[in-house]
Amino acid sequence: MIAIGCDHGGYELKLEIIKHLKERGIECKDLGCGGETVDYPDIAQKVCAEITNGFCERGILICGTGIGMSMAANKIRGIRAAVCGDEFSAKFTRMHNDANVLCMGARVIGAGIAREITDIFLDTAFEGGRHVARVEKIMQLEGK
Repeated sequence: MIAIGCDHGGYELKLEIIKHLKERGIECKDLGCGGETVDYPDIAQKVCAEITNGFCERGILICGTGIGMSMAANKIRGIRAAVCGDEFSAKFTRMHNDANVLCMGARVIGAGIAREITDIFLDTAFEGGRHVARVEKIMQLEGK
């Protein structure tokens, strides 16, 4: 199960990603918004709560640039959110950082590349090995 949310700047792209996930047979939980003006930290908190509470494995957050969502998400204990605007970043944030939240900017990338980034983010496994200690150090920064 994937938790997904957006602010008003990411609404149209969120709909595209939800459609794409359904076509792939991936269940998702839409946590807003419905197109209305909202504050992105509120949506980030909802999506991340689904992950930290164990209801969803990963999350996707979309705003205008992806930056605001990632900043808000990374304030939440247990979340490793990454803004990705290309396939390489999506692959390596999973392989090396074990990122659990993908953030994208609807005003930065189009639907086609967003679908590709989403696929790579969801299909790429954490490599483990030498990266485990590094991820643990990241988690220690938040006092976990």
